[in-house]
Amino acid sequence: MLGTDVIHILLIEDEEYDVGRVRSTIEPFRNQIVIRDVASTGSHALDLLKAGSDRYDVVVMDFQIAGGIMGEDLIREVKAIDPSLQIIIVTKMTVNVTDFDFANRLLQAGAYWYCTKYPGDIDTSIYQPTDFILSLYNAHQKRQLERERLRSATRMTRTVEGLLSQKQILGASARMEELRRQIRKCADSLAPVLITGPSGSGKELVAHNLHYHSQRKLEHFIPINCGGLPHDLVESELFGFEKGAFTGASTRKLGLFEVADRGTVFLDEVAELPAGAQVKLLRVLQDGEIEKIGRTEKLKVNVRVIAATNKHLAAEVEAGRFREDLFYRLNVLQLSVPALREHPEDIPIFIGHFLRQFCVDMNRDVPAVQPDAMLRLQSHSWPGNVRELKNVMQRLLFDPDDVITAASVELALGTRRSESGRGDAGGFTFAAGAEATPLRLIERRLREEYVRYIRARSTSDADAAKKLGLAPPNYHRMCKELGIK
Repeated sequence: MLGTDVIHILLIEDEEYDVGRVRSTIEPFRNQIVIRDVASTGSHALDLLKAGSDRYDVVVMDFQIAGGIMGEDLIREVKAIDPSLQIIIVTKMTVNVTDFDFANRLLQAGAYWYCTKYPGDIDTSIYQPTDFILSLYNAHQKRQLERERLRSATRMTRTVEGLLSQKQILGASARMEELRRQIRKCADSLAPVLITGPSGSGKELVAHNLHYHSQRKLEHFIPINCGGLPHDLVESELFGFEKGAFTGASTRKLGLFEVADRGTVFLDEVAELPAGAQVKLLRVLQDGEIEKIGRTEKLKVNVRVIAATNKHLAAEVEAGRFREDLFYRLNVLQLSVPALREHPEDIPIFIGHFLRQFCVDMNRDVPAVQPDAMLRLQSHSWPGNVRELKNVMQRLLFDPDDVITAASVELALGTRRSESGRGDAGGFTFAAGAEATPLRLIERRLREEYVRYIRARSTSDADAAKKLGLAPPNYHRMCKELGIK
């Protein structure tokens, strides 16, 4: 007993004599192997498959069927209808002949296996009957595996589509249309990409779109904030280390480049990398090799590198803070993300998107934006770009009113004091008679708004941490606790 599932066969054969020999060959396994249909022409077989390829597990076909489509062309047509269908060829062409070129053509066309029909002295079964039966079972198992693989790939593709729907490049302006066009153009290239643009403009969003529109979309996307890694730990985080490489290295650690193998690494704030890490990154870009601490042999990785910076890297090279050879390796393809002030016509689109997003989270109706409020938002310089706009939209929704006015916009932007009788505390308003809020919640809100305020006016996360007087690890830990990306 080789299996429990019933194997359903579509037999493509134009000679009754050979149909009988195939039936005779599988007769001992009639409870497990069933010829569901017999087609005497290639076109008839294709019609049956188009009507329902799920009805069959294995296609057994004569290579030289009479009339119409046949041979390798028929194999390709069957695989085009259902790639998971397995095809076994029975043919007279290989009687007492070892023809490797013929066999190779069959396999390249999509056949799973082939066998000789008969060497003349066998009347009741096809030649190699044992191999034929075993191949039927193996082909059936491969069909099941292929179908599961295709189902998994479909599920993953839907997941990727869901991620892309959450990470859309918004905007209808010519600048944003051109950015989307460049992303599609660069996505499938294996070349490194350097994304430039001011802080808060959406460089990481562009990196996500580059990855999820590429052929690597089902592999890992690993974002790394180079400015948030302590300099003495950068190399071990990026490239890993072996057990015993140094005091305290009790286990082997995979570097982020190893984790991202066959996928994409996104190096945000790449200008913050220390000199030692820059040398090792250059090795990855040149040779596809990483140097692990404590390992003498280099390790091969296949990683697409996307880097981003809000600094002028050419100036950093001139100042001696960034390697010139690394700059040219990273700057193969370049995408420039515009500042929000350069496409103010897109501001209403961003506002609508963020208001809908936050209102869903807060379980409230989307407030209307008065025309003068919209004009005030469009005329603002937005030094923190889209990140600042997003924070302001969230701040505006703390007001329970159903309408966003110019006065509330001024208050949210910090350019206007609150009305008399109400105190202003960095964006917080306290109305007389309002229900008391626990102090810990007020403290959390104040910390969150102040951190967002500082981030919107900083060139990088490292710069924000410095302004707040925090070490980068403590800064990132606090952002995580506050729910700030």
